Amino acid sequence: MATPQAFEPIEDFLRSHWTLTPLVFENEAWPLDGEPADFVFVEVFGDLMDQASIGAETQAANRWRENGQLSLHVLVPNGGGTRTARQLSRQLYDLFRGQEIGSIRFGTASIGAGEPGEMDGNYYRMTVTIDFERDEG
Repeated sequence: MATPQAFEPIEDFLRSHWTLTPLVFENEAWPLDGEPADFVFVEVFGDLMDQASIGAETQAANRWRENGQLSLHVLVPNGGGTRTARQLSRQLYDLFRGQEIGSIRFGTASIGAGEPGEMDGNYYRMTVTIDFERDEG
């Protein structure tokens, strides 16, 4: 799991800039009742916290870098093809391309991450993955 210092700015940014579909973050209730409709399920992972500088008086006073990944699972109703999922995925990718949110920098991104989309129940899923790093100290 990502640190609160990474997760919260990403959540705030998405909630204020993404209006095309509902967003669902981990451990939140699904917003949709009735007929399936497009939405995005969001996961934020912090993979590693590593020392990024040397020479400070104490080790804790050095700069530390958190590396992580933002996974944006675009879900669209099953059976309607992939066009809508691809369009929404590209718009999410564009939202973060070259973006800096405070100390968080976004880098390499992939639509599909080399995996096929997945049909599960009423939905088809296509995932956008975006790497990020955040420095502190």
